Amino acid sequence: MIPLRDSIPSRTIPFVNYAMIAICSLAFMVQLSATDQSDRIVEQFGMVPLRLSDPSATPEFQQQVLIETPYGREVQTVTRTLAAPEFMPALTLITCMFLHGGWMHFIGNMWFLYIFGDNVEDRLGHFGYLLLYLGTGVAAGLSHYVSARYSPIPTIGASGAIAGVMGAYALLYPHARVLAVLPLFVFIQTFVVPAPVFLGIWFVMQMFSGLSTITGEATTGVAWWAHIGGFVVGAAFALMIGKTPLSRDAVVEHRF
Repeated sequence: MIPLRDSIPSRTIPFVNYAMIAICSLAFMVQLSATDQSDRIVEQFGMVPLRLSDPSATPEFQQQVLIETPYGREVQTVTRTLAAPEFMPALTLITCMFLHGGWMHFIGNMWFLYIFGDNVEDRLGHFGYLLLYLGTGVAAGLSHYVSARYSPIPTIGASGAIAGVMGAYALLYPHARVLAVLPLFVFIQTFVVPAPVFLGIWFVMQMFSGLSTITGEATTGVAWWAHIGGFVVGAAFALMIGKTPLSRDAVVEHRF
């Protein structure tokens, strides 16, 4: 399901949400323009669990690359050795959340952040929302670290922080609704679904995928536990900050 819009209007301009989208967009443009240094950017600013476990380690991992041969292009597996980090590995828990692995990764994350982030910022205030975004992003990175402490593979993406935003949204707007689209091959079906149901389905999918990594059945490089950890911490953060003067009352939803 792809969200198109929600039923909650925003009373304020979500400056922080726009800033996060702008920073991620700028970082992604730098990645695209630095064709020869793209891998180095990811390896330096991505979060490598092994570096957090052992800062003196020299991580190595296997990667499939497209290589020109006399017989044409072939996909070969090569071993990459990461260069020594230029700053404290702990800082990558923040820098990693502004990088992305491709257009679909980037567009999907920014769209979900655009749909749900403005309303969460409206409720928590600009400063409270900034704390939520950065705090859940770090918590998501730590969740992935706990699940793969000795992984040498760099982890990047704003998904963990955005999962925190979604967790906060589910708690702050239990009566909201989402207009979503479901592509079914050549057919496109739109429908309205309660926001907690939409976000709950998303969370359950992350849980099943995360559990598959424990049983050894996972075949993708997605940091599922970062999504799970970010969502849970985001909901808990919204619950706690909702009891402080930073929070604001809910607004009346619009009807589709």
